[in-house]
Order: sequence, then structure tokens, then C-alpha cells
Amino acid sequence: MKNVTALSAVFLALASGIYASSAMASYGKGDIYTRVGIVKVDPKSDNGNFNAIGVSSVDVDQDKGFGFTLGYRFMDKLGVELLAAEPFEHDIALDGVNSASTKHLPPTLTLQYYPFGGTDASVQPYAGVGVNYTRFSDEKVDGGSLELDDSWGVAAQLGVDLLLDDHWALNAAAWYMDIGTDATATIGGSSYDTTVDIDPLVIMGGISYRF
Repeated sequence: MKNVTALSAVFLALASGIYASSAMASYGKGDIYTRVGIVKVDPKSDNGNFNAIGVSSVDVDQDKGFGFTLGYRFMDKLGVELLAAEPFEHDIALDGVNSASTKHLPPTLTLQYYPFGGTDASVQPYAGVGVNYTRFSDEKVDGGSLELDDSWGVAAQLGVDLLLDDHWALNAAAWYMDIGTDATATIGGSSYDTTVDIDPLVIMGGISYRF
């Protein structure tokens, strides 16, 4: 929640500065762009339980790594963007002890709205909504095996570009992702099922380049 509050404050502060015009080319229809930076995946707390094996709390740890997006503006105020990243690895605490881990890839496609699209405003906020697909791999659990099903869910996004010239900009963005997975642990030849709700806040800071 603190991350959401801080990001909202930054977003509102930047978006209020706002309509400063420059000699830069209009920011809008036909733009193809990429954004690259460091991504932090911060799952919500209390991700579930595994009562079937005597575990009352499951907590998924955060991770950070390199991420990038590729986007296209098909109208001045509307565009689409795909988020991709290197695999993230999360420790999983069972009753407070790091006893499991997994890697995942969370590609996310959003439809975006740019309120100042089509203008040369140097501050360009945007919001998006879309879908997330999460693929889990390399699952491990002490004393047995772990399998996490791939997940589909909704995603929401807020971001802002601070334009430096016709091509380069500083970028900050955040996504909320609805990630829930069915988990199966096999221990001592017996299998046990539960559901793990990860629902992370994903934050990226970096640079943007438009072609």
C-alpha cells in the first residue's frame, strides 16, 4: 500500500506540472516506442495457506530485474503496449520459513489512454487496462516437488513519460496484476492442492525511446 501511495503522489505531482509546450514533435498517432528499465515485482502479503500439509501461511517474496516494453499508438490518445522481462525468481515462505521457490514470466498486454496525446506537452501521463499471462517454472519445495499452474488475469497500469527530446524520455510506470495459481505439492508420494494468490504491484523506472 505504501508503494501505491508513493507512486500515486509522484504521478499526480508530475501530471499537475503539465501542459508545458516545447518545440518537440507531437506525441501521438503512429508512434512506435520502447521503454526499458529496472522492474520490481512486489507480491501482496498473505498469499494463502497450505492447510493440507499443515502450513497456515504462504508468503511470496519480492524480486527485481530487467524489463522492457514495446508499444504502438494507433490514435493520438490510444495505444497498446506489451510488457516483457527476464524471469523473476521468488522465495516462498511456508509458516515464515523459506521452504520453496519458483521462477515466472509475466507478459502483460494493455490498452492505454493518453490524455495529452496529440500535443507537444513535455509531461505525458497515461493509464491502461489489459490482461496478464504468467508462466511458472523451476518450482521447488523442501522434501518434495511443487507445481504451479500458469495464470491468466486482469491488469491495470499507471505511467508517465517526461519527454527530453523528439525521441528520448524518462519513464515511470506501475502495474497491478491479478495473478492466482493452483499449486500442487507432492510429498512422500502423496499430492496436496491449494491456491496461491500473488497479485503483485509491478513498478518500473527507466527510459523511453520513440521511433
